[in-house]
Amino acid sequence: MLIRPSIDKLLEQVDSKYSLVILASKRAHQIENKEDKNHRKLLDEYKSISHVGKALEEIASGDIVIDPESVGSENL
Repeated sequence: MLIRPSIDKLLEQVDSKYSLVILASKRAHQIENKEDKNHRKLLDEYKSISHVGKALEEIASGDIVIDPESVGSENL
């Protein structure tokens, strides 16, 4: 069960649950595979030990956002 960050806090940053799942999944894979630029952590401290939990914490903090260029009907 997800306790932190709350779904309400996450949905303040992302417009839908579907977008949240996609964004969290992509970021969790980056964390796991260390594909993010410079292999850096975006937060000083994480409460979660899982990659998905860390991704959700980054989204809640506003450090991870959806690229507006990647959203649109041409990507369907």
